[in-house]
Amino acid sequence: MNELYNENLFSERFLIKTTRLSKWDYSSPGFYFITICTINKTNYFGNIENGQMILSDIGMIAEKYWQEIPNHFNNIILDEFIIMPNHVHGILQIQYKKLCNLRRDAINRVSTNNDNIGGITNINNPMLNKKSIPYIIRWYKGITTRAIRQLPNPFIFHWQPRYHDRIIRNDKELNAIRQYIHNNPENWESDRNNKRIDFFIAPSPKPC
Repeated sequence: MNELYNENLFSERFLIKTTRLSKWDYSSPGFYFITICTINKTNYFGNIENGQMILSDIGMIAEKYWQEIPNHFNNIILDEFIIMPNHVHGILQIQYKKLCNLRRDAINRVSTNNDNIGGITNINNPMLNKKSIPYIIRWYKGITTRAIRQLPNPFIFHWQPRYHDRIIRNDKELNAIRQYIHNNPENWESDRNNKRIDFFIAPSPKPC
């Protein structure tokens, strides 16, 4: 197997939490690889059968609202994504408004300095900027949580408080991550997120 698509390589390079760049604006054009896990990596979203992801009702909600991100944030283009049993992998592209060659120009804008930890403050605070990755992820987690908790059964659903992100720096990395996401269901047995914590509906208490 080509080292570029080695599962162990991706588990180290793309699934660990990256440091936020102290001078990087997370509303800047570029490609961002996002991973969001459920609390305790519980398998809320469905199961893998014969290398295919079979979505539960909760998983369908997670997929529905991921697909709706561009409807609420017009600077976003969805790239490859997958809903897995206990996490979501997806590439979000923040696009230039008036340039045709969006992908290559966006990648070339990405900083390669990943040594500093911090965040942009004041008016550029990413949590307040509606065009930024942190704001978009907060919206996605919030709207899916509300929708899931409105299902007929009283689901006590939570995402993990944080999420993983990686700024994609070049075409080679972009294509490798796309391939990784596409192959994720087939590689589920060896996936570091596969904790085999199954979700179940607790029986309702009997009336007195």
